[in-house]
Amino acid sequence: MQNFIIKIYQPELKQQWDEFVATSKNATFLFQRDFMEYHQDRFEDYSLMIFNTNKLFAVMPANKNSNKICSHQGLSYGGLVLSKDCKFEHVLSAFETLLKFLNGKGFSNLELKLLPKIYHKLPGDEIDYLMFKTKAEIIRRDVSAVIDMLNPLKIKSSNRIRNLKKARLNHIEVRESMQLESFFNEILIPNLQEQHEALPVHSVAEITELKTKFPNNIRQFNAYYQNDIIAGVTVFETEQVAHAQYISTINSKKEFAGLDAIFDALVHTFFKNKRYLSFGISNENQGQHINRGLLKWKESFGARVISHDFYNVNTENYNRLNDVWI
Repeated sequence: MQNFIIKIYQPELKQQWDEFVATSKNATFLFQRDFMEYHQDRFEDYSLMIFNTNKLFAVMPANKNSNKICSHQGLSYGGLVLSKDCKFEHVLSAFETLLKFLNGKGFSNLELKLLPKIYHKLPGDEIDYLMFKTKAEIIRRDVSAVIDMLNPLKIKSSNRIRNLKKARLNHIEVRESMQLESFFNEILIPNLQEQHEALPVHSVAEITELKTKFPNNIRQFNAYYQNDIIAGVTVFETEQVAHAQYISTINSKKEFAGLDAIFDALVHTFFKNKRYLSFGISNENQGQHINRGLLKWKESFGARVISHDFYNVNTENYNRLNDVWI
């Protein structure tokens, strides 16, 4: 008989939380408290820890939003983070306990944005079945473009082939940079303001602080023409995936094909032994629409689509998990 207990995360539990995340089967450094809390002033944290008697079994990065609990809205993905040795029966009991706990606290809904499967270190689809059993509603589905590095596609796009030749003829140099200010201040921020009247999710100060705390996970790759920066890609590196978090080039320097040079170097040099290279989503309007040009550009590098799912669970449906076994 399993005895699951839910605790709301408190700062004194930081070490236990971080150690669990580091050894879980479906988590990345984004779930470490130092990453989650860089924007703690924007969200009312309501992260939960699920104990099986006295042993930590699962955690859920989350925040409070009115009468619902959400997979932490400051993170790209979330869900239930599980131990490597967990078995389905225990995940079922833990999730039932979680929903019952939230329902008893007066939260009518739980919104989960699941961790894409490319980030899983071990098979971990338990939550997909539990979404089915609890009649969870899928409220958003994004498409993300990914290169499978074990099965790379030969680039056939004439634009990509032509641009790589341009980059070589112009002696474009790709280097990793230990600082992000040049890329953010000279390229990314001006482009976002001009094209979308927007700013990056992370400010220069925030991304610099995060890189200081996660130097092996947040990496900056720039393209240079005659030693001047012309393009850059900020990569969030995890065990399975090198994810291009920010991609941008100086519009007046596009003919030098800096981005083509960077992605060629990422695929064939810097991350050639990584399982996946992710270009991220191409969706707008909460997943309802796809930016066709952006997706076609990503696919021209050999990337192909995977899905990223968001669910809404009615917490009172914990009782639907009583009839799983026969």
